[in-house]
This record gives sequence, C-alpha cells and structure tokens, in this order.
Amino acid sequence: MRVTAGPARAGVPLLALALAACAGGVVPRTPASEPVDRTPAVRPIHGSTIPPEPAIRPLGGRIVGATPLAAAPVAAITGAATAAGAGVKPGPDIALLPITDAEARAALTAFARSCPSLGRRTDRSGLTRGPDWQPACDAARAGGGGGAGDARAFFARWFEAAQVGDGRAFATGYYEPEIAGSLTPTAGAAPVYARPRDLVDVDLGTFSPDLAGKSIRGKVQGTKLVPFDDRTQIEQGSLATRASVLGYAADPVELFFLQIQGSGRLRLPDGSVLRIGYDTQNGRGYTGIGKLMRDRGLLGPGQTSMQGIVDWLHAHPDEGRAIMRENKSFVFFRVLDTAPLGALGYPVAGQTSAAADPAFVPLGAPVFLSMDRADVNGLWVAQDTGGAIKGANRFDTFWGAGSGARLTAGGMAARGNAWLLLPRGTVARLQGARAFGAVQTGPEARAPLAQP
Repeated sequence: MRVTAGPARAGVPLLALALAACAGGVVPRTPASEPVDRTPAVRPIHGSTIPPEPAIRPLGGRIVGATPLAAAPVAAITGAATAAGAGVKPGPDIALLPITDAEARAALTAFARSCPSLGRRTDRSGLTRGPDWQPACDAARAGGGGGAGDARAFFARWFEAAQVGDGRAFATGYYEPEIAGSLTPTAGAAPVYARPRDLVDVDLGTFSPDLAGKSIRGKVQGTKLVPFDDRTQIEQGSLATRASVLGYAADPVELFFLQIQGSGRLRLPDGSVLRIGYDTQNGRGYTGIGKLMRDRGLLGPGQTSMQGIVDWLHAHPDEGRAIMRENKSFVFFRVLDTAPLGALGYPVAGQTSAAADPAFVPLGAPVFLSMDRADVNGLWVAQDTGGAIKGANRFDTFWGAGSGARLTAGGMAARGNAWLLLPRGTVARLQGARAFGAVQTGPEARAPLAQP
C-alpha cells in the first residue's frame, strides 16, 4: 500500500484534541489488569475460524486524557524530504519508557515478522541500512527471551530511542470494518470490484532516474495512456465488462469507508464472512470528504467523527453521494485468506501495527507514542503506509476488527510526541554524518545514508 497505491489511511476524525502540556520526566507505567476483547470470532467462507485479537489496549471505552512526555527542543528544519534531512536527536532511555508487557510482546512478534523486509529494503528515510537491523532481528528470531518482562528487555537491549525533527506527532486510527453484503446483487447494493483488467501501472523511474520512486496508473486509449475511470464513472457502471465483482455491499456508504480503511469483511446472509483486502487503486488523487463537509458547515457539534459523518451521509443520500464522488479515488480488492496485509506484505496486527510515511520512518521499525489520550500511548510497529499519511511523526494506528475497534479508530485524533526505536549506534552515526555535511536538508534530499 504505497503512497500512490494504498488506501487513503486518512484518519477519520476532523478536530483533534488540544495537546496537553508536557511536563516532568519519564515515569514507568505499572501494568494494570487488561480489558478482555469480547468481539466474537467469525466464520469465513474458507472454513477456518478467525479468532478475536487479544486485548492489548482498551477498545471502544471512555477517552482518558494523558500528558505527553516532553520532546527535546530543536530548531525546525523546513522542507526536509526525509527523516535524515529533518535531523535526529537521542530520545529517552527505552528502559524507562512506560511500555507494558503485553505491548512489548505484541511488538516483538510484529517486529520479528518484519525483519526479512528490514534487511533487504532500501530505507527511504535515510536513517538505517540493512545490516544495522541484523543483531536485533537475530535476537528476535531466537525469541527475545521467554519470561515476563523479557520482551521489554529485548527492546531496551537492542534499540535506542530517536527523535525525528521536533518530535511532534499526530495519530489517527483505522480498523478492519465488517459490513453487510452478499455474493449476488440486491436492490441498492454496490459492487465490490476486483482489479480491472485494463488498469495499467507505470513505474516512471524506468523512464528517468529523476522520477525514481514515482508511479502513475491509467488505461490505454488508442496510442495514449489516459487517466483511469474516476469514482463517478465507476459507480455509474463503466467497469461492467472490465472488472470482476467479488461481492456486493448492502450499503454504499459503508463500502466507501471500507475503501478508506483498505480491507474489511463482508458479512453474508448465511452468517459466513468474505474477507477482502486492498489490491490496487485507480490512480486518482484522494480527497478527504470530512474536511469538505466541515468547510461547508455541514457537520454540527458531535458530528466530526467517522460515525457522525456516516450518519449525515445516510440522512442526506443525494447530497451525500455527490460529496463522496468528489473523492475521485477508488479502491479495488482481492479475497484474503489471512489478516489484512500491510505495505510490507505481512499481516498487520490490531492494537500493534501502524501506518507511517516511509520517507520518515523505516518500515518495520518500532515506534513509541506519547500522546494526549491514554489508549494510543505505548509501543507500535510501522508496518503499513497510506496516501494521506505524510511527513515526520504522522501515524495511523490499526485497531483490528469489531465494534470496539470501529469506535476507537473512528474517534482517534491524538497529538503528542513520538520516538522511533532504531538499532543502537544509529543516532551517533547520523549526527556524525550531518557534522561532516553528508546529509541534505532541503526538498532535494535523496536520503544519502539509505544504501547498505
């Protein structure tokens, strides 16, 4: 799910909570009794049972405020295109960060799953090189320890906290929706399309080194590549003979938001489930309708969450359809036999995985969030990306499936500070390189330290 390919990952809340004042030092958090996730297991059409994800963080409950840990003061660097260009400073001692055993165990599992990619991918952030991750990955594969607290000790042993830029973070949430659907068309239902047969991907880097990392999508019309059909054309039936239909969503509004989330479940009339995941997108730019609705004064107090927006769209079907069509981006799906896959090609884990901008976060790296609401605080692993998740310290946290996940993700808008967990020695190496002028800081930065 890359920048031009993945779902929007826009984060649905429109008004963030005010940033709480930063004060004091790092106080270890005492693990409390953890809530039980009572989301029922579902029976997929493929036969096996999809168990509920274990509770790591509270889901769907009352929002509890928190005071973010203080970030180190820095002079802002404007126009940086990568984390290396934005500047990196040492963060707090990981051993003193308030990380629970449950978070650490889940993050260790997710990190170990990401290790093969960390070793072979070029890090676009400019922070790390493939071999940097090898010691931690070897230890993770060996289990990282087996007793209580060993997972926390693993991260303290192999990593150091690093602040990118000013460290100021903004976090939203996404989840795996479950919506009513069927395998045959019904009145008012919207088709869930597979990748169209005539959709063409173009890697512009193969035409010019200056365009490396950029791509476009379209369709061939005569001898020209032209933009692919937009949302309006597709909803009006332009793909009737050009794409397979995986199923039908009973509610077009719910399908619209499932496209934003990037994966989900169709609950079929017999109680079985068709699990679908992002395959590709039509190449059109993403427009967040929440901002459009807010700017036009359509949303009143209490309506700025995803649930409030959905309610408004249902109450104003004609105007709502027109607003949704202003987002020309359209997502195509494939059937999944596993949990949703992130940008690394591995399953993402609820309450553990997060989406980030790979120009500022090495994909697969652990991240510690200290925000102004307690449920999002703690350890996450960057395993996904999104078209709307851009810039330093911007994260979209994944909450899994079920009503609790929907409620938490739909209202998530947290501000505070973030620290990346990088292999030990990384910060000193980067600061040394900067002292010798090896890191560019302007828009032309090309992450010179990214090569192994």
